[in-house]
Amino acid sequence: MSGHSKWAGIKHKKAVVDARRGQAFTRASREVTIAAREGGGDPEHNFRLRLAVQKAREVNMPTDKIQAAIDRGTGAAKGESLEELRYEGYGPAGVAILVDAVTDNRNRTAPAIRRVFSKHGGNLGESNSVAWMFDRKGVITVRPGDKDPEEIGLAAIEAGADDVQVELESVEITTDPAAFEGVRAAVEQLGVAVENAELTMQPRQTVAVEEDKAAAVLRLLEALEEDDDVQQVYANFDIPADVLERASASV
Repeated sequence: MSGHSKWAGIKHKKAVVDARRGQAFTRASREVTIAAREGGGDPEHNFRLRLAVQKAREVNMPTDKIQAAIDRGTGAAKGESLEELRYEGYGPAGVAILVDAVTDNRNRTAPAIRRVFSKHGGNLGESNSVAWMFDRKGVITVRPGDKDPEEIGLAAIEAGADDVQVELESVEITTDPAAFEGVRAAVEQLGVAVENAELTMQPRQTVAVEEDKAAAVLRLLEALEEDDDVQQVYANFDIPADVLERASASV
C-alpha cells in the first residue's frame, strides 16, 4: 500500500468527525456541480456525477442540497461560475504534489496556493512539471472483517482490478477508472465494508521520506487542503506506516 494511500485512509477517518463540515459540503457540492455541467444531470449516464453524489452522501449532505448542486451544473438553477484548475509543485524531501482546485476566481486561488507552498518549504512548478509522474486510477480500500482477504482479492481481480495489496487490517485494490464500478460492486457483494473508494492520481514512483521530514510534508498537504478552493491534493511520498501515524498525530 502506497504511503499516500495510507495518508488518504487517515484523512478519511478524520473526515468522519471533521469539525469543518461546511468545508466538506462545499467541496462535495462543487464536485457535483462540475460533474453535472460536464456530463449532464443524470447519474445513471454520468459516471463522474454518480461518484460525486456518492461522496456527497458519505459526508451526509442532504438530498435537496445534492439536487440543488446538480441543477446549478445543468443550468436549471443559477449559481457561481466555477473553473477547474490544477497546480503542480514540490514539497520537502522532493515530494511531488498535485493540487486540484475549483474556483470562481483564479486570481485569488493561484497566489494563495503559491503562498502555502512557499510557507511550508515547497515551491510551485510549471504545468506538467510533476503531472507526468501520476496516473489516474481507482483505489478501493476495504476492511475484510471475517472474510478471507485472498477471497476479496480474487473477486477484485476477476472483476478487472489491476492490483491488490493485503495488509493486516485492510485490502487496497487498484483499478483502471473504467473498471472501478464493477470492481467495487464485486467486492460489496461479498458483504465486506468499503472504507474508502475514489478516483485518484496514483504516483508511478514514490519518494522515501525520513521521519525528520515526514511532519513537514504532512503540514504542507494539510495547509493546501485547508484552502477552500482546493478539492484534492495528491503526492508521491512513501512514509512507513508507524512513522506516518506519529507524524500525522503531530500535524
